[in-house]
Amino acid sequence: MAEIGRIEGGLHLIAVPIGAARDITLRALDVLTVADVLAAEDTRSLRRLMDIHGIALGDRPLIPYHDHNGPTARPRLMAALRQGKSVAYASEAGTPLIADPGFQLGVEVRAAGLPVRAAPGASAVLAALCVAGLPTDRFFFNGFLPPKSAARKAALRDLSTVPGTLIFYESPKRLQAMLRDAAQVLGPRDAAVCRELTKKFEEVRKAPLDALAESYAANDPKGEIVVLIDRAATQAIDEDTIRAALRIALREGSLKSAAKDVSDSYGIARNMAYQMALAIKDET
Repeated sequence: MAEIGRIEGGLHLIAVPIGAARDITLRALDVLTVADVLAAEDTRSLRRLMDIHGIALGDRPLIPYHDHNGPTARPRLMAALRQGKSVAYASEAGTPLIADPGFQLGVEVRAAGLPVRAAPGASAVLAALCVAGLPTDRFFFNGFLPPKSAARKAALRDLSTVPGTLIFYESPKRLQAMLRDAAQVLGPRDAAVCRELTKKFEEVRKAPLDALAESYAANDPKGEIVVLIDRAATQAIDEDTIRAALRIALREGSLKSAAKDVSDSYGIARNMAYQMALAIKDET
């Protein structure tokens, strides 16, 4: 193996595997081998990865950097960077700064006029796009939705007109509720749930939103989850589509709330949606 020379001083953002340990680039291994200082969202995970690939920590500092200690850990890392040292930062899994506590570190390093470099690699967002079978020409990554249903529905309404595939991270315990709310607010769209990507029990389920919600009603899944939802149809919304959306909404809420959700999602008059919902309820 060729000897690896000193790397540029600055913050080096290292993408690490989301599952399979071999999903790491040779450049990322080089940076982890020679960086002056290592920082990680989860130091134990990074140590395991380094052990697998035969990288010795030696006498280099390995500094925890996560949601709970960012304000106290950043000054130490910034001091090392101002001394011209190379600092490698790795999130627990995937690409740093994507739904990750390292974001503020990157902001402060750039604001100080210091170099920020990336060693790109594994990303749950891009891996999910590859296997979900939904359009990839445009997409919008939203991270985690709010945990409470009312706030989650409001956020979904704000995203209802995005002209691309929507991508979310979600907790296994909230998955069914999130899919149910998405079906109610966004209407009958195709979606995919990608679970445990690149791991032994990887699973991808693709179906209409309401069917996916039903498939997870019996039990909560396990593992890391990415949810993808297709964009709204570009063709004019016909009455049958509106009625289908209202039927979904009526299963979960009142006439008033169903009319409001469908009105907001499809851009039709609130009183028109209410009358249609009332007619559907009278049919049952």
